[in-house]
Amino acid sequence: MLEITKNYVMDENQQPIAVQIPIADFEKIEEILENYGLVQLMEESKDEERLSKDEAWKYYQYLKNKNVES
Repeated sequence: MLEITKNYVMDENQQPIAVQIPIADFEKIEEILENYGLVQLMEESKDEERLSKDEAWKYYQYLKNKNVES
């Protein structure tokens, strides 16, 4: 299990309003979410036409870059 170091940000009433985490923890969470999303897409498309490894990689990079731009 991923152990996450958290720092809580409080408002003037000492109510938590945000959480700070180390960038390494954030990147690990991001990787886990991407992998989960890829598995879900693979399951949804198991009956569709298959892409070659190179085609799949290019499409993945396209989607990733498109997501960063928006």
